[in-house]
Amino acid sequence: MAWLPGCFLCRVLLVWVGLSAPGLAVEVKVPSEPLSAPVGKTAELTCSYSTSVGDNFALEWSFVQPGKPVSMSQPILYFTNGQLYPTGSKAERASLLQNPPTGGVATLKLTDVRPSDTGTYLCQINNPPDFYTNGLGLINLTVLVPPSRPACSQSGQTFVGGSAALRCSSSMGAPKPVYNWIRLGASPTPSPGSMVQDEVSGQLILTNLSLASSGTYRCVATNQMGSASCELTLSVTDPSKGRVAGTVIGVLLGLLFLSVAVFCLIRFQKERRKRPKETFGGSDLQEDAMAPGVSEQPLEREDSSNGLLERPSSASTVTTKSKLPMVV
Repeated sequence: MAWLPGCFLCRVLLVWVGLSAPGLAVEVKVPSEPLSAPVGKTAELTCSYSTSVGDNFALEWSFVQPGKPVSMSQPILYFTNGQLYPTGSKAERASLLQNPPTGGVATLKLTDVRPSDTGTYLCQINNPPDFYTNGLGLINLTVLVPPSRPACSQSGQTFVGGSAALRCSSSMGAPKPVYNWIRLGASPTPSPGSMVQDEVSGQLILTNLSLASSGTYRCVATNQMGSASCELTLSVTDPSKGRVAGTVIGVLLGLLFLSVAVFCLIRFQKERRKRPKETFGGSDLQEDAMAPGVSEQPLEREDSSNGLLERPSSASTVTTKSKLPMVV
């Protein structure tokens, strides 16, 4: 086991020689501070290197979205064997500031930058046998976007003594915009104790509402690229006035219903008085139908044989004849 220390010293010596010898180490330099570019403009991602450029020199630019690991990066362009090969979704907008990049400059140009270009860019140099460093530089780029027109909304109990929440949010904006609520018009601004504003979330809380709290409120979203705004109208109601109005309306409806009922009753009585009275006497009732076996008889006839007066019986009575003595 006496050879181990000697082997270790040999390795240390080889590493020291490799780092100190010219052309045996790759060194990549990129800005330490994040870069930014306005949307629609051209971004230059500076990358420089030092190495001995030879036949094996290779350059690769790649991109990874925010929040994802470097291992998930997607290639943008390659330079190898003296040829440049753009690739990926940014191929038409990506190029090198110096082509071929053999003079120590590997800066990337990206035209017409978009919000989706925000992320981390990797500049990697390979030049075998210069393997003693990784030859990798990372650049963070932010595409600056003005705030989009925010959307305003409200919720809560908008009556006297209640509370309301006014909200404001922009779907786009980089850096993330801050929000500020102001009240329009000559009406007095609510007291600070009844108004709490969050500039980050864009929420305005109004407590202990009064009729004076009604009015138009404007939310302004702002970042270094510009501003945008939206407005909404807050209407505070008084429940007690609503109850009085409801009572009055109920009384009026009751009076209207009563008036209609009285009018209908009077009209009905008048119509009833105009109708003729119909009386029905017992002598007016007649039977049209005769019972079977009974022939129609004259109202009265004299029986000369026995001096009796015959009267026919009605159909509703017994069908026998009754004979009454005739008084002379």
